Amino acid sequence: MKKLLAALTALLALAGCSSSGSGDATAGGQKLVVAATAVPHAEILKQVKPLLAKEGVDLEIKVFADYVQPNTQVAEKAIDLNYFQTKPYLDEFNRQRGTQLTIVTGVHIEPFGAYSRKLKNIAELSDGATVTLPNDPSNNSRALLLLARHGIITLKDPNDELATQKDITANPKHLKFRELEAAMLPRTLDEVDLALINTNYALAAGLNPTRDALLIEGKDSPYVNYLVGRPDNKDDPRVQKLAKALTSPEIKAFIEQKYQGAVLPAF
Repeated sequence: MKKLLAALTALLALAGCSSSGSGDATAGGQKLVVAATAVPHAEILKQVKPLLAKEGVDLEIKVFADYVQPNTQVAEKAIDLNYFQTKPYLDEFNRQRGTQLTIVTGVHIEPFGAYSRKLKNIAELSDGATVTLPNDPSNNSRALLLLARHGIITLKDPNDELATQKDITANPKHLKFRELEAAMLPRTLDEVDLALINTNYALAAGLNPTRDALLIEGKDSPYVNYLVGRPDNKDDPRVQKLAKALTSPEIKAFIEQKYQGAVLPAF
C-alpha cells in the first residue's frame, strides 16, 4: 500500500508540473507561444523560428484575424506574447481593459494607407464621398491624421494620436465616414470611395501599399509594431532571445527584401 501511495503521489506531482497552458508547459520551459496577425507578423516570425531553434527555443506561432484576442489571451496567460500592435493601440487597450501588457521591443513600421477601386488619385475624391475607417480608437485616429496631413479634413489638433470625428473642424468635401473593424476594411473597397486600411490587412488582401495607396504615411511614421508581453515575462530569457532575433540583421534583410518598402524595419 505504501508503494502504491508513493506511486500515486509521484504521478500527481508530474501532472501538476505539466498543467500550464502557456509556453512554460514544455520540457525545460523552452517553448514560446506568440500570437500574431497573418501578414506580415506571422511571416516574420516564421523567419525567426529557425534562429530561435539554434538558441534552444521552440517558437509556436498562433495566427489571429483580429486585434482583441491576441491581447486578451496574453493578459490571461493563455499565450506568452503577441506581435501585431502599435503603442497607441496598446496604451488604449490597457486603459480600457485594465490590463498591464508591456512592450518588449519594436520591430517594424507599416505605413498606413488610403485605398480606392473607384479613384485613380486622391484629387478625384468627390463631394459627399463615403470613406471607411478602422473603428478602434488608435487606428481610427491614425486614419483621420493621415487625411488631415493631406488637407482633406482639418482637425482641432493635427498631432492628437487619439483624435476622433468630434475633433474634425473642417470637412470641405462633406465626406461620409463609416467605422468598421479593421479586418473588414479591404472588403469595402467595391462599395465605398475610399478606405483607410492597416498595412497588414492591405497586404493580406493583395494590395501593394507602395503602388496602390493613394495616400500613405512616410518613413517617419511613429507607429512602430511591437513585440508585447507582460511584466512577469518580459525579462524571461526565452523572450529576450526572441527580441534579439526579431531585431537581427537577418530579419532586417528579410523585411527589406520581402516587402519592398511596404513594411520597414524599425531598428
